[in-house]
Amino acid sequence: MANKFVFSSESVGEGHPDKVADLISDSVLDACLAQDRTSRVACETMVKSNMVTLAGEITTRARINYESIVRDAIREIGYVNADDVFHADSVFINNYLTRQSPDIAQGVDARKAKGKKTAEQGAGDQGLMFGYACNETPELMPTPVMFAHRLGRRLTILRKTKKVDWLRPDAKSQVSIRYENDKPVEVVNVVISTQHTADVSHREIESYLIDNVIRKVIPARMLSKRTQFLINPTGRFVIGGPQGDAGLTGRKIIVDTYGGWGRHGGGAFSGKDPSKVDRSAAYMCRWVAKNIVASGIADLAELQVAYAIGYPEPVSVYVDTMGTGRVADEKIARAVTKVFGFKPAQIVEQLNLLRPIYRLTTNYGHFGKANLPWEQTNKVAALRAALK
Repeated sequence: MANKFVFSSESVGEGHPDKVADLISDSVLDACLAQDRTSRVACETMVKSNMVTLAGEITTRARINYESIVRDAIREIGYVNADDVFHADSVFINNYLTRQSPDIAQGVDARKAKGKKTAEQGAGDQGLMFGYACNETPELMPTPVMFAHRLGRRLTILRKTKKVDWLRPDAKSQVSIRYENDKPVEVVNVVISTQHTADVSHREIESYLIDNVIRKVIPARMLSKRTQFLINPTGRFVIGGPQGDAGLTGRKIIVDTYGGWGRHGGGAFSGKDPSKVDRSAAYMCRWVAKNIVASGIADLAELQVAYAIGYPEPVSVYVDTMGTGRVADEKIARAVTKVFGFKPAQIVEQLNLLRPIYRLTTNYGHFGKANLPWEQTNKVAALRAALK
């Protein structure tokens, strides 16, 4: 019997309150790393109404103008309209950042400390991280989340290039795809909710987005007469962004990863320097999984690693190709540990992570972007050789 099901994934735009918070946090991180590669950053942001609150722990030699960073990030997103309650030039900024705990620092630092079992750099926390790749799309990502991200990018391009003057920054997209025998065959429905000015009609919004966003982004072969378009289904979306809802760093972890298709260990990414394995090891797992699939060893691959705080070696490395592997998963796992180094310091070195590259990750997924180091497929030959 044919295997048939429908799977949905969502994305959110740059002006979504949670993504506003993420961009501010990643902007602070990049500013620190631009001046001091050894910066330890865990920056959390909360936005609501006309207020921005920074909290967390930062230890750095960098001289940071937090107010300027916050306002520039908000301005880049597009909250600059005269009627915006949340406005780049007028938000109130509260700063509650402190230094990193010395107890955590001694576990992470590459030095001896009383009670620490090794002088190597350890993981910044315990936890488990996942990476995933599949051969459904050129990016080796699941189709639903990639389509959802593409819709969001298209909306942003139209807004920022002023193709239409009624689009505003807050937006969400969602795509549901029918699978048959584990292959995507049809888009069942598309949901887009976008903030807009008060003077545009719902009919105009609906018509424009179907013709100039959905049909420009989703391949015609994936659309049918049965495909349902749900555009601003509440009928009105004028009040949006932090005026309409609070935003917090790290609340869109499924949007940031695989749209719910691949598993997630639970740790958020934005605002964290790469000594935090929540972020760096998740990037590492994606790099490994992508190289497994790109090598032709498997049609899809999921990788899990787990760490103990202050300890350099992962406590487990697990590979699951879900029955698509050309060789046994245990053999692939052994090859993976030969080719890739999973200690925190090795991850940082292999992916060259002590750079201000993190604002590039904030919106439309941390995976599937060709210009990010963990998206390289440069270990294909090494993996194949390790399996011989």
